[in-house]
Amino acid sequence: MTTPWPPRHTARRPLPPRVAAPREPVDPARIGRRVVRREARGMDAGVVAAALEEARFDTRQSSRYEDLADDFRGPAELAEWERIAALLAAAPAGTVYDPDVDDVVQAELAADAAAAAAREAELREAVRIAARANHLQVLRDLGALNQAEPAEGDEAVRDELTRRAGGYVQADVDSWLAHALATHRDPAAREAAAGLLTPPVLAHAALLGELLRLVPDADELAFAARLATTEPEAVGALAGFLARARP
Repeated sequence: MTTPWPPRHTARRPLPPRVAAPREPVDPARIGRRVVRREARGMDAGVVAAALEEARFDTRQSSRYEDLADDFRGPAELAEWERIAALLAAAPAGTVYDPDVDDVVQAELAADAAAAAAREAELREAVRIAARANHLQVLRDLGALNQAEPAEGDEAVRDELTRRAGGYVQADVDSWLAHALATHRDPAAREAAAGLLTPPVLAHAALLGELLRLVPDADELAFAARLATTEPEAVGALAGFLARARP
């Protein structure tokens, strides 16, 4: 009889959650309008008028049922039939409905395309943030975070690393980001980050920037992080004072 091998226990870092692609929200009213437009394509004013009366009948029937009180699709379909009927009534005789030349439909399609592009951009940014956070996490594990060059958008990466840590503030990440702001970013970038970073990080960056101007090769500046964590307002005031005292 063979003895089974004992299970192998290895410590594994939990994988970060996958970035889910943002989806277009379900809108029953929009679905109803699209259904009506497909059905109405090629109809003239008389056929649309008959379809409108049928939609009105269906709406009256649905109003008798309490479980359909929150129905958004039915009223939207009725409103769309009414709009198309009015559109054809104002058109020359014999005109048939064509959603391809309907200004309202084309405006909605343009808005849909813009929303889809925005969701795609949001997804690309989420993927970029996740990849950057993975890279910085590896450097942290190797004790080489200070070797990382800062990149635009690292403020959002800080938020991602904090989220992965269960919401705990990570002093090494904050110190690295403050140093990056102080040494590698221009004033416009620091101003843009002002609304995205916590006051201690911003105060730390401001003080570091002034101290490094006084002593460019200074290495022992860890006290700046401790001061910024406990008294960010005082540290910010000190940084401002040093900036005004510059020759």
